[in-house]
Amino acid sequence: MNQIAVAEPTGPTDLQWQPLPARARSLFLLGTLPLAGAIGLAAGGILATAFDQPRPMILAWAALGALFASGFGLWYGLNQYRRTSWRLDDEGLAVRRGKLWQRETRVPASRVQHLDLKRGPLQRRRELATLVVHTAGTRHSAVTVPHLDAADAERLRDRLGRQIDRDDD
Repeated sequence: MNQIAVAEPTGPTDLQWQPLPARARSLFLLGTLPLAGAIGLAAGGILATAFDQPRPMILAWAALGALFASGFGLWYGLNQYRRTSWRLDDEGLAVRRGKLWQRETRVPASRVQHLDLKRGPLQRRRELATLVVHTAGTRHSAVTVPHLDAADAERLRDRLGRQIDRDDD
């Protein structure tokens, strides 16, 4: 008899660096845009006041500062999104952030204490989740991977949890 091998659908290959899903981009932008705009608004107003400008010019400088800083906030948020990736292998989880000053955080499975999934209202709407990996060490030792695909976040949590259980044996 001829048997046809059917490949099971699998997630992304764990050994490659995985980018964040495209639907996470807007949350990175929402995280940087309001603060950048507010800082630009205040900076423009302060500069115009420092140079003793009339009231209409203060408003124009403030608006220009807000516009410039908002553009910077959009650029920064987009780069944060593009430059964040993760990888899971047999030894643990790695998270890479940044380009110029690249940070790579490696969490060996043996150091993982417990795992949390966080889902805010905007994340739930976009089927995203934040994985928080609490590690052995100080009270605030945790690695956060923001805005993962919810299914990937659950898979990572479950797989790291199994690795913890295997290491305890």
